[in-house]
Amino acid sequence: MKKQNFVTMIMGTIGGILFALGMCMGLLPEWDALTEGVVLGAIGLVVLLAMMIVRRKMTGKPAIKLNGKAVGTVALGVVGALVFGVSLCMVMVWEMIILGVAVGIVGVVLLMCLIPIRKGLK
Repeated sequence: MKKQNFVTMIMGTIGGILFALGMCMGLLPEWDALTEGVVLGAIGLVVLLAMMIVRRKMTGKPAIKLNGKAVGTVALGVVGALVFGVSLCMVMVWEMIILGVAVGIVGVVLLMCLIPIRKGLK
């Protein structure tokens, strides 16, 4: 395993766990830890952002350029993840199974659109 892959794996795991635990702390009323959850989730996001910067430095790539394609790709990813998350809520919390599955399929399609946008079609 290359050093850059190992560092990315470790930082991604730590950042993901911190973010997920922070969201659980903030969103589960039984835990009663909203403030602490927001702080822990923000720390997880900072670790994930640092991972991205470190990975780009280790591979010798320049900093990320903000252009229309990059902003649109990020926006599509955020919208796709939110639609998929709403579908999970519809199925598991609100018990709207049929509609939730349909919305989930839309979320998956939106997320799958990221592949041809980033890699292109050959």
